[in-house]
Amino acid sequence: MAVGTAAFTVVFIAIPTDLIDTPFFAREVPPTVWSWPVLLVSAVLAGLVTATYIAHPDGAEPSRAVGRLGLTGWVVTFFAVGCPVCNKLVLLALGTTGAMQFFEPVQPYLAAASIVLLGWALYARLTRESTCRIPARASDTATGNVGAGIPANALSASSRTFDSPEDTDGVR
Repeated sequence: MAVGTAAFTVVFIAIPTDLIDTPFFAREVPPTVWSWPVLLVSAVLAGLVTATYIAHPDGAEPSRAVGRLGLTGWVVTFFAVGCPVCNKLVLLALGTTGAMQFFEPVQPYLAAASIVLLGWALYARLTRESTCRIPARASDTATGNVGAGIPANALSASSRTFDSPEDTDGVR
């Protein structure tokens, strides 16, 4: 799923931004040297973030805020690698001169922001996944053991008495 999402991201962003040359889109300003590396890194991160959503059937619940980070990073990538005067939204807001004078110098920062946003979304997803509980095996619950062959009463703090501080390993 990660590879498919990464490939989709590359195609979906590279065609309208004319990084992949097609007869449907034209680019007035040539791509920067960092456009492809930014697109590829963003695509890999987007694929990995997507994979964390697919691979969590019993894991942590998806976070809407983290999902927004990933989507925002994905959209920011589009603006970062796109032609500053080919983007209709930028042209409407700033005009041709404004796009070249104000938007083009901001694009490297947008590129960095897209990678940071996607990286943060991946980090947040992966750290949330590591905090989910591990379900007990059916064989352990049938025999009275909870995970790894430990008797259920051995895990209960109320079933043990502590005679000295050494017995608690510093925890009371």
